This record gives sequence, C-alpha cells and structure tokens, in this order.
Amino acid sequence: MRILSAVFSACLAFVVSLGLAAAAERWETLPPTPAPVAKGSYAEVNGIKLHYATLGKGSPVVLLHGGLGNSDYWGLQAKALARSHKVILVDSRGHGRSTRDAKPFGYDLMADDVIALLDKLKIKKADIVGWSDGAILGLDLAIRYPDRVGKIFAFAANTVTSGVKEGVEKNPTFAAYIERAGKEYGKLSATPKEYDAFVTQISQMWSSQPSWTEAQLKTIKAPVLVVDGDHDEAIKREHTEYIAATIPGAGLLILPNASHFAFLQDPALFNAALLTFLDGK
Repeated sequence: MRILSAVFSACLAFVVSLGLAAAAERWETLPPTPAPVAKGSYAEVNGIKLHYATLGKGSPVVLLHGGLGNSDYWGLQAKALARSHKVILVDSRGHGRSTRDAKPFGYDLMADDVIALLDKLKIKKADIVGWSDGAILGLDLAIRYPDRVGKIFAFAANTVTSGVKEGVEKNPTFAAYIERAGKEYGKLSATPKEYDAFVTQISQMWSSQPSWTEAQLKTIKAPVLVVDGDHDEAIKREHTEYIAATIPGAGLLILPNASHFAFLQDPALFNAALLTFLDGK
C-alpha cells in the first residue's frame, strides 16, 4: 500500500505540474470586458455624436480607451477613481456607441473631440488616463492643449509608427482582442454592420500616425507617467523607454507579468499605480 500510495502521489504531482505548465501565464490572458458602470449620454461634437458617461465627484479624470475598443474596458478603473474623482468615460469617434463621419481618422481630430466634450461639460482642465490609442490622445492633448490637461497616465502608447511591433495582430491574445472588439462593435454601434469599413478607416490612420518628433515630445509640460506591461504584445520596450526619457520629467513604470491589457489582467496593481500617480495614495 505504501508503494501504491507513493506511486499515486508521484502521479498526482506529475499531473499537477502538467496542468501548471499548460495554464496560460497571466500576461497571455484576456479577461472579460467589464460591464458598463454608468448610464451614458451623447454630445454632438465636430459632426458626430460622441458617447460619454460620468460617475463620481471630485477633480475630473477622462478615461480614453484603445483602438477598436470602447469605454467599458475601463470599468474596473472607473469604479476605483470615482471614489475621489469625477470620471468621464468616452467612446472615441467611431468606437463603441459613438458615431463617425466621412472625415479621415486622426489623433488630432479625436483629441479635438475630447476638448469639445470638456467644453460642453464646462470642464476647464482634467487629468487624462489613456490606454494605447487613448494614451496617444493624452499626449496629443498635452502637446496641443497644454492648458486643458493636468496629469497624463499614458499606458501602452507609441509616438511613432515604428514603436509598434510587426505582426502584433497575429499574437494570440491580441487576435482574441480584435475578434472580441468586432463582436462588441456589432452590439454597441449605431452602424453594427460596418465594422470592416471602420477598421479600414482607422487602419489608414495607424499606417502613418502618430509621427511626433523628439522636439514635439520635449514641449510637453504636464506631469506624465509612461506605463506598460513587461509582456506588451504591441509596443516595443525600447520605444516605451524612449518616450519616458524624452518627455521632460516623465516617469517610467513597467508592470510585471502583464501585457497590453494589464488593466484587466492585474487591476489591483494597475489601479494602485494609477491612484498613486494621480493622488499620491
């Protein structure tokens, strides 16, 4: 019996080790998109209907999502921030519930949409939390509208197209995100059958933008924290380090065991970093 028990224990340990080996690393996972955290409204800006939602009270913070996504992705962060801030969640033009028109997509145009929304909400200045395209928009705002932004939490940004890894769309986690984003578009968009056309439009922007020079980045005066996951599927680490080294006074934070989707994969650490930067907590 002792021999059988030893054999069983050895087999069990082997099976467990196989299971652990087969389990995906946290940075390889794509956790579910959070449910909406607040009822939304629409603002007519620059020829489109921009969807937004607000929650909480305090100093304003605008949350800007990544390309192809929507503001629901920020649900876990919005709840944490709403304890001490007025949180403004925005679906960028053409994304989520917001409409688009025939104008070519551009970061300047989408940043102008954010400013127009702040004007309608009578908000003179706000902190910006951005992920991927949203982080690029935050930096765009810091360059072009320095008096309208406070702190910039820039997660997974690039400032030139060469900062993006080639073939990112073939990465399994990123491919799963693209597929999910298409399904979400079909459920949320006012033009649910036009996902392919939308992707074509925004891909034209991605082929040439952003394209900021070192001199432009050096004009940024806002406090900036440049953040990324240590396993980002899309952004080159050396480029993230370049951004932090070039923007005057910027900080650099690399989140461990996390990817382009760190805010879903490790929301506790992500939120702690976010609140520490914005509030010193």
